[in-house]
Amino acid sequence: MAKKCAKDLVSWLKSTGPKNWKWDLPHQQFICEKLDAVTRGKTKRLMVFMPPRHGKSELVTIRYAAFRIVHDPTLNIILASYNQKLANRFSRRVKRIVEKFVTMADDRKAAEEWETKAGGGMRAVGVGGGITGFGAGLVIIDDPVKSRADAESTVRRENASLWFNDDIYTRLEPEAPIILIQTRWHEDDLAGRLIRDMEDGEKWEIVDLPALAEADDALGRKPGEALWPERFSEARLAAIRRRQGSYSFEALYQQRPIPRAGGLFKREWFSRIVERAPEGLVWARGYDLAISTDTRADYTASFRCAFGEGGILYIADGSRRRMTYVQQRQFIADRIAAEANTIHCVESAIHGQAIVQDLIASRVCRGKPIKAVHVTSDKWTRAHTWAPIAEVGNVVLVAGGWIKEFVDEACAFPASPHDDQVDAVSLAVGMLAARDRKFLLTF
Repeated sequence: MAKKCAKDLVSWLKSTGPKNWKWDLPHQQFICEKLDAVTRGKTKRLMVFMPPRHGKSELVTIRYAAFRIVHDPTLNIILASYNQKLANRFSRRVKRIVEKFVTMADDRKAAEEWETKAGGGMRAVGVGGGITGFGAGLVIIDDPVKSRADAESTVRRENASLWFNDDIYTRLEPEAPIILIQTRWHEDDLAGRLIRDMEDGEKWEIVDLPALAEADDALGRKPGEALWPERFSEARLAAIRRRQGSYSFEALYQQRPIPRAGGLFKREWFSRIVERAPEGLVWARGYDLAISTDTRADYTASFRCAFGEGGILYIADGSRRRMTYVQQRQFIADRIAAEANTIHCVESAIHGQAIVQDLIASRVCRGKPIKAVHVTSDKWTRAHTWAPIAEVGNVVLVAGGWIKEFVDEACAFPASPHDDQVDAVSLAVGMLAARDRKFLLTF
């Protein structure tokens, strides 16, 4: 053993942590108390919900994991995160601390799996990764969700749940604890499923620390007080809310994900209407194509969008009707011919790729700014990228007969029978985002 170490967690943190970390913030002290209960064997299942960048990984995933192995070099820990790369990064940081106090094995020291001379160590794994042949006396799962797109994917949520049940859970030694640390993304994320299971299954101790205090705050804060005001003040958090919108802020910062059924857009967000947009804007027109003219089928929808001064999103020239392939082709060709300073984007799904290739091959549209766009996220996720702009009053509609139908659909989305207009706007905004990285939208 290279040197002696403190026996209690708080003293350990102060003696081994970064020198600019004092480890005496109320939320840090509170979490340390909960971790002490895990160490003593009193708590077997612990969830820690905190906002991004508030130190949860540094405290729990790295420092606490190292503390446990240093004080018991025979302990095996599984450390999991949303992918192998991040899990390995955490593992390397834990190992750098542990090797200052414990003699390490020479034959197994990779980030993915390393051992102490006494036989303990760490196995790092990404969500979905196999862990056969490794039993764990402690499991730490740090943020099993990578992104908004993953959170909104039913398939990825189901895969994470199956991985927890079939891989992680089967690796536990008798009486071994599990710690799940995350920001909440979705009401049906891994934490949400485990919470629902508590009614008939295992009970979890839940540490829920929102960025802004609410009633009955665990730390005794007054409603509205920031969790770490020196780092994220109330003013800073208000700015984050404006930028992200309520849907993301309530989930990621307040740990209260809102179900989709609650709706994404509010009618009052679309109250700004002008007769014409400013001159000189660069526009993008999105096309959401349908495949049938049947009266029960989706519509072909198309909208032009542009960003103006102050981040104002202008939405103009909406169209929504059922068309055949030939009519769609002519409609797009007419829009390209009539609209200057406009990029045209068609989702490549269904027959979008074919219609774009057809148009490019024609003399009318050869050399014109038209592109087939491949999207990898669902319509809800794409719409969420411009919902925060609408929420802060920065969407302006350019007068036209399309406005009522568009607002009605947007305010019922995603429960509305059709979502073609919302998606056409999302496609246009996504194309503008590809041009201007100031608007960081994920497609």
